[in-house]
Amino acid sequence: MSSASAGLREAHPWDEEEHDEDEAPPAMKITRRTVIIAVVVVLLIVALVAVVLPQINGLRSTYDRLSDGDPWWLALGAAFSVLSFAGYVVMFKAVYVHRDDPSARRIGFAESYQITMAGLAATRLLAAGGAGGLALTAWALRRAGMPARVVADRTIAFLVLTYLVYVLAVVIGGFALHFGLLPGAAPLALTLVPAAIGVALLAGAGLMTLIPGDLERRFRARAEGQGRLHRLAARLSTVPATASEGIRLAIRHLFQRDPALLGTVAYWGFNIAVLWACFHAFGAPPEPGVLVVAFFVGLLGNLLPLPGGIGGVDSGMIGALVAFDVSGSLAVVAVLSYRVIAFGLPTIPGAVAYLQLLRTVARWREERAAERGERDATIQSEVSPQTPTGSTS
Repeated sequence: MSSASAGLREAHPWDEEEHDEDEAPPAMKITRRTVIIAVVVVLLIVALVAVVLPQINGLRSTYDRLSDGDPWWLALGAAFSVLSFAGYVVMFKAVYVHRDDPSARRIGFAESYQITMAGLAATRLLAAGGAGGLALTAWALRRAGMPARVVADRTIAFLVLTYLVYVLAVVIGGFALHFGLLPGAAPLALTLVPAAIGVALLAGAGLMTLIPGDLERRFRARAEGQGRLHRLAARLSTVPATASEGIRLAIRHLFQRDPALLGTVAYWGFNIAVLWACFHAFGAPPEPGVLVVAFFVGLLGNLLPLPGGIGGVDSGMIGALVAFDVSGSLAVVAVLSYRVIAFGLPTIPGAVAYLQLLRTVARWREERAAERGERDATIQSEVSPQTPTGSTS
């Protein structure tokens, strides 16, 4: 290949990776088992709420309270939920889309909305801590022309920045409640223990930054000509190298003080505000510190392999609130209302966004194909032998 063609390809490294344009979106890869589990869980919850609860004497009053909620407070909770999604979209664009990226012109706020809302819908169907949403996000970004390693690094940065607020809230809130700096009950297992775990996680993330970003390259260089074990170690080194680079990228975002990073604060803050409004709809909310810590500790139920965390988050959040001396009946109706708003509200617009994203990806595929055709034509013209002018036969 001539220096001219090499230079042209060097100028477009993002489009030189493997082209897997025909790969189906991960949200379409829903197994029969996933669908059956989702249907069974939803039917069980409906049966529990509609049939079982009214027949239990101790819970009959709790069930009756669901119809007594203040609609204005519930409407305010829905508005808070919309603002939470808006913060998530702003955060996504700030971390994933950089001005100097070739894909930046393809991913505006409309495309960011489609990816994030479709990802939220996928999370509802493909469970375990939002893995379905992350897979769909990675698929969409790859279709926009972003290299796989860049997607991985920025995904780690996005997760670090998003869950940094989570961990800091648990650490600060847990210690403050335990040592009496904030009013409210302070059970050891839900204040000091989670706070200590949060400190350990922050320390571990800090240590991860010491791993060199070129660890994979170093291992591959040593593995050349070596045995299978060395080659396996080289492949596995991709994980810590990507994690380290992603954490460093998150730290750089923080030092740049990009106001868009406040999107993650808005995402979590308005999410908690939804629960706060739901408490107001049925009674009085607990102390702010209790509400925040119980919210985040309860969300750990989302790690259970259940569609959208149904059941896991609900029971975890209700249990945490009761442990903080919140009325059980009030906690049940507030959390169930919160889950209806937070789980149900993004489902329909998320499904619509998914269909819009499929059309957007099809448009990107056509654009990238046209760009590659133009670039190949330019390369061909550069490397084709030129006929000398004035030559004679």
